[in-house]
Amino acid sequence: MEYYPASIRNAIAHIATLPGIGQKTAERLVMHLLATDAADVQALARSLVGLKEKVRLCRRCFSLSDEPMCAICRNPARQTGVLCVVEQPADMVAIEKAGAFSGGYHILQGVLSPIDGIGPDAIRLRELFSRVAEESIQEVVVATGTSVEGEATAAFIARQLSSSGIRVSRIASGVPMGGDLKFVDQVTLQRAMERRHEL
Repeated sequence: MEYYPASIRNAIAHIATLPGIGQKTAERLVMHLLATDAADVQALARSLVGLKEKVRLCRRCFSLSDEPMCAICRNPARQTGVLCVVEQPADMVAIEKAGAFSGGYHILQGVLSPIDGIGPDAIRLRELFSRVAEESIQEVVVATGTSVEGEATAAFIARQLSSSGIRVSRIASGVPMGGDLKFVDQVTLQRAMERRHEL
């Protein structure tokens, strides 16, 4: 890379630090940016700076927002009394894209993982339990992942809310639509069999 000027080497080195982008991809991206109109490159740079300056966590649900409260929390048409708990903002976006939920969200910003030193105080559990008490929540839908940590987090939430009289439900998991049984892992098949329902 010594054959490139320092400014190009610097740009390649910075882009290569992004997840999923290696040295060769970073080099191609820098070459593309060099061939792109200067106004477009400046607009890209402004949008990246704007990310760091404007994006924050919603003070209510802890999703990403440009405002103190996100658009979902500000929306009066959302169903009140039902709260969907997810691990990260991307999980909330996936559920929203599916269009199957119209309540509120609570983003934990992680899952319990004692091995990694992540206990209840390291994620947004305290805030969840405060919201449940203050917002007249009737149901908490736990939509954490099916990893060991996601299951442990779901069990912890259910245990903590067990005496509150609030319904705690877990999203179903099982064989995906169009899935071929011989390619489905054993844990997923076991869960699908345990949660079978009448036709």
